[in-house]
Amino acid sequence: MDKFTYVGNSDVNAIDDLYQKYIENPESVDIQWARFFEGVDFAKTDFESGGIPENFQKEFKVINLINGYRSRGHLFTKTNPVRERRKYAPTLDIENFGLEKADLQTTFQAGSEIGIGPATLQEIVDHLEMTYCQSIGIEFAYMREPERYGWFKERIEVKNRPKFTDDEKRHIFKKISSATLFEQFLAKKYVGQKRFSIEGGESLIPALDVIVQKAGEYEVMEVVMGMAHRGRLNTLVNIFEKDHKSIFNEFDGKQFDSHETFDGDVKYHLGYSTDVKTISGNSVHLTIAPNPSHLEAVDPVVQGIARAKIDSYLEDESKIIPVAIHGDAAIAAQGVVYEVVQMAQLDGYRTGGTIHIVVNNQVGFTTNYLDARSSTYCTDVGKTTLCPVFHVNADDVEAVVQTLSIAVSYRQKFHRDIFIDMLGYRKYGHNEGDEPKFTQPKLYKIIAKHPSPREIYLKQLIEEGILTEEEGKKNEEEEMEKLDAAYESSKKQDRTTVLNFMARTWKGYRHGKDKDFETSPDTSVSIGKLKDLGKKLATLPDGYKYFRKITKLLKEREEQIEKNELDWGMAEMLAYATLLDEGHTVRITGQDVERGTFSHRHAVVKSEDDETEIITLNRLSESQGQFHIYNSLLSEYGVLGFEYGYSLATPGALTIWEAQFGDFYNGAQIMVDQFISSGEDKWFVQSGLVMLLPHGYEGMGGEHSSARIERFLQQSADLNWQICNPTTPANHFHLLRRQLHREFRKPLVVFSPKMLLRYPKAVSKLEDMANGSFQEVLDDDVTKSKVDIVVLCSGKFYYEAKEEAEKREVTNAAFIRIEQMYPFPQKQLGTILKKYKNAKRFLWAQEEPENMGPWRYMALALREMNLDVVARPASAAPAAGSSETHKRRLADLFENLFKKITEKK
Repeated sequence: MDKFTYVGNSDVNAIDDLYQKYIENPESVDIQWARFFEGVDFAKTDFESGGIPENFQKEFKVINLINGYRSRGHLFTKTNPVRERRKYAPTLDIENFGLEKADLQTTFQAGSEIGIGPATLQEIVDHLEMTYCQSIGIEFAYMREPERYGWFKERIEVKNRPKFTDDEKRHIFKKISSATLFEQFLAKKYVGQKRFSIEGGESLIPALDVIVQKAGEYEVMEVVMGMAHRGRLNTLVNIFEKDHKSIFNEFDGKQFDSHETFDGDVKYHLGYSTDVKTISGNSVHLTIAPNPSHLEAVDPVVQGIARAKIDSYLEDESKIIPVAIHGDAAIAAQGVVYEVVQMAQLDGYRTGGTIHIVVNNQVGFTTNYLDARSSTYCTDVGKTTLCPVFHVNADDVEAVVQTLSIAVSYRQKFHRDIFIDMLGYRKYGHNEGDEPKFTQPKLYKIIAKHPSPREIYLKQLIEEGILTEEEGKKNEEEEMEKLDAAYESSKKQDRTTVLNFMARTWKGYRHGKDKDFETSPDTSVSIGKLKDLGKKLATLPDGYKYFRKITKLLKEREEQIEKNELDWGMAEMLAYATLLDEGHTVRITGQDVERGTFSHRHAVVKSEDDETEIITLNRLSESQGQFHIYNSLLSEYGVLGFEYGYSLATPGALTIWEAQFGDFYNGAQIMVDQFISSGEDKWFVQSGLVMLLPHGYEGMGGEHSSARIERFLQQSADLNWQICNPTTPANHFHLLRRQLHREFRKPLVVFSPKMLLRYPKAVSKLEDMANGSFQEVLDDDVTKSKVDIVVLCSGKFYYEAKEEAEKREVTNAAFIRIEQMYPFPQKQLGTILKKYKNAKRFLWAQEEPENMGPWRYMALALREMNLDVVARPASAAPAAGSSETHKRRLADLFENLFKKITEKK
């Protein structure tokens, strides 16, 4: 208990002094004392003498009791349907607050604090027990804003909670019944098949239903959900109204008819979207994002989808509600949840508040909850940002619906996250073929005898005279008949269809084909337009004081246009400017992207005196597209997932995530493996996400050199993405523009430079951008007839190798740059190689160790050429930590390279 609990030990005069300060200025006292004094409206009491009555201390003690229930009542609830609650001390017994049983019949003004007026202590305790210690436990007392605290305090009082009419109770029963009977039907028809039943947590369906219904009442246009496998099929059928036949076809394992090479995914991972008409008459568009088995990975994706819809067309956070459905073990242990919670109120990532629902099975696979977390509750992560939390008994379906009704209202008013911890159980093992009695024998003896939430609620409604036993049986018969009819109908279909879960958004786009990569589309921009936009990019508005260095830098950019020598940063900014000028949205996030890790971008300029932000990319014209750029929180996993989700919902926008250093992306490896590289193949969904990964060996050590090209190339197949390593500003310009100048979208992974950002030879002319398109392969400027060996390479290694060749006066070698490694530009490379009629030998050269970089991929892609290789020796670490070692190894690399070039065969 905190220091305010035992006020009986305090000096009355000191309390009075404190109260006088509170009257003069409520903010002058500690917030807990301020709340303490809020409890009794002292100014209206009949204390005319100005002194303190004898029972004043006890009034304080009753207020303390009330605050005790508010802050700790959740520890003493009846929220667990199958287990005894853990014991906590001290309890809420009145003796622990300096009160006695003799006080139970004494009337206290403190009853006004809980809305019942002056009342006996017994009446106050009874009211507190009903409010805080029944089927619903509430954590909210730590909220600091008085408005939020007061609103919540009022709404959770028993007398203010949502009440249900008979018709509403019948509707709730229909939902819990449909959820229960669907699972029972599947259990009979598909014995032993994995379905990840929601049994034990069937109240999830009425919970989600109330979100949708309340969304209709609030005129919300969309609800976007993310959830794992448990209960997903039930949600698709009973909330999203997915055709039962489709579910049965997926259970039967029928072949997908979407595409010959389409792999698809298991039935409980697929996404879906639909329009649902609510009781209010308003329709709500529902979306459930596809997800992998990696728990909680979908959370940031859902946020990104929601934010994209807000930015693109909703323009109001109130018009969309993100919903994240968690498991108890996952929400407590998966770090991405913490990342997403911390993103919730940030300008670049806020979505107006998420409703988090935990389907709490009290076990993770086979792990007991006591072994699954150190915190008291699985939802304690929500308290890091002072989110209110409900703990509710999943067997009490009306309590569940009450909490969700309050949650939606809270979210719509305050645009903050809220958590609902729905305590139930898992009727079977982790899946229907698993035996849970191996690890939880006592628990599963209880569960085997425990009635379902449907049985419990039906019994309640019969006792209340709302339903009869016969009506309950009729409901069951009708539901089973409907399921049987759909099941029989599904037998007549020999294939199943997987649709893009965001088909409405992607109308007019097609999927890419091999032929699309034989050439790149025209992405040129006229010189006049480039000069005009370049001038605007380099012009800061008057009326502000600017840092001298930034003024100089922008002046240099203007001079680049005049001299016709554009560096990397200027070319990149022009790529964005030209896309914005065409009406496209551009969004860039990542750590330090506003300035750029290497101080090359400066997309956001701050005035020196008051740090006003000036973004010249948003000052191009009144008709331009929107430019959004945000420095991210120090996260890779959550932020990359967010941007992937954003790209799914905005095919017409350029969505970019930039890593601080390329290898830092591996903190988000799950997003790369489970979503970005394979999303189209599993879920038939496209993404145009761009990943900028700074890469290059420059003596900076093992953690700042390699973006792990080899990993991306190993995963390359089925035209799943584009892997590029551009070496000129103009080619980078065309590459970025190409993303939005095709009829399809593919993720783009760019191994962006560090050294080349300011390398004197890595410059381009305006003509290079005013003509042509992205070049997948760049030829060497050499006398072709003298060449007898062709060295294939990529990235900044080209410039270093060419410099070394000039020093050594080597003229018999051509250095050809592979700018796009996947899809491999076979045709483009073949066209260039035909120019070298005297070439007898072909070599792949790279700065990465032999077991890393593109080499092994190139050996397979060009197996007919009998490639030789020059690379650093195979290594466990990507690069050396010593700059001297780096220089020595680079010298050795060049020695080996030019030895091979000059040797005669």
